[in-house]
Amino acid sequence: MRDNLHRFFRAARGVGVHVSPAESIDAMRAVAQVGVSDRAILRDALLLTLAKSQDEKLALGDCFDLFFSQPEPRQDQPEADNDDTPRDADQSPSSGDAGQGERPEGLSQLAQMLLSQDRNTIAAAIASASAAASLSDIRYSTQRGIFSSRILDAMGLQRLRDDLENLTATNPALAERLRAALDALREAVRDTVSQGLALYAREEAENLRNEILRNAPLARIERRQVAEMRALIRQIARRLRERYSKPRKRQRRGHLDVRRTLRRNAAWGGVPFLTAWKRKHRDRPKIVALCDVSGSVAQVSDFFLLLIHSLHEVVDDVRSFAFSSHLIEVSEVLESKSPEEAMAEIMSKVGFGSSDYGSSLVDFEKEFMSTLTPQTTVIVLGDARSNNLDPRADILRRISERSKRLVWLNPEGRLAWGFGDSEMPRYATFCSVVRQCATAQQLERAVSDIVATYQ
Repeated sequence: MRDNLHRFFRAARGVGVHVSPAESIDAMRAVAQVGVSDRAILRDALLLTLAKSQDEKLALGDCFDLFFSQPEPRQDQPEADNDDTPRDADQSPSSGDAGQGERPEGLSQLAQMLLSQDRNTIAAAIASASAAASLSDIRYSTQRGIFSSRILDAMGLQRLRDDLENLTATNPALAERLRAALDALREAVRDTVSQGLALYAREEAENLRNEILRNAPLARIERRQVAEMRALIRQIARRLRERYSKPRKRQRRGHLDVRRTLRRNAAWGGVPFLTAWKRKHRDRPKIVALCDVSGSVAQVSDFFLLLIHSLHEVVDDVRSFAFSSHLIEVSEVLESKSPEEAMAEIMSKVGFGSSDYGSSLVDFEKEFMSTLTPQTTVIVLGDARSNNLDPRADILRRISERSKRLVWLNPEGRLAWGFGDSEMPRYATFCSVVRQCATAQQLERAVSDIVATYQ
């Protein structure tokens, strides 16, 4: 059962349930307490210990039903027991045709099993052979034939072929019966491999799909991929949260100051009863984010807002603003509402308008310039296209002078900067960091680098 549980954990990760080593240990301890005889109790125990949300609970329940729809791999039994089972089964009424009730001596175990028509025994043998063939390693649909052959070989297909040749010459009727049973076995093995593909290939397919999405231009995401991209951005936000939201104890405490420790403990002969630590001062994180949600970046503004939402969960002091032709503060909306609700409200207020960076910067200078301190990192997410209006680069210069650094994340390719109504070259003069963020991977790296400077 332990091996089965390890395979189940792998299948659970494939359906999007995050199973850490600690959680898998908890689940195995719970299973040890409740046992495996009652399938409903086993299901509840795994869902309680592994699922962290309603969505994960539903996905894990479906995964459990699919995974445990096949019998447990049977344990090897003594040879005498294996010989008795088909012999008894052969006396059943199902084999009452003339010549079929008699079974020649020397048939392989697989041949006897197929002739006995014991479905439970055959299913358990398939499960055992699947484990021996490492079916949990299947990743692609093109591997179905390979794993089907491995399972059949593990069950003794080669010996069965020899039996068929001998029976064809001595007992054609029994050979025909065995051949039909072999065809049914092949079909059952194909079904088992398809089930394994559905269970174990999801994680690989998900990773491949995510890798493609991570490197796909955000502005060219198709409508059918928007939901998948949002899910990917949420994963990025979760990673940022797990990586940076809890400072390490060593970082808080600092490093041992050997000289001060020895001096402080001179009275005790140098025995370090009292310790002294070197603490490196780190600025308290303070971020101001300005997000362009105008029509020119409508395709990527959702993803920008999702990243800003994640910043509010990672850094304590974040003030966020959104703008098109004018600028408003959206910090309270992002902190108090879910990402979907927050984005809908923000876009209804200032989204999809005609971008006017100059007017938006004027709004920021009039009402929010006092929020900037020498410890503030200002992040601007936008394409710097101001529709040939006054860009007010002088205000951006003053923002840069008042803050610790100014970071600009632009979703457009660098070749487009400075062409048409793009004011990026002018704005870049006053920025500490200018980065192209056309993909989810570039966004994650940029935000991660910004947050990491405060750790």
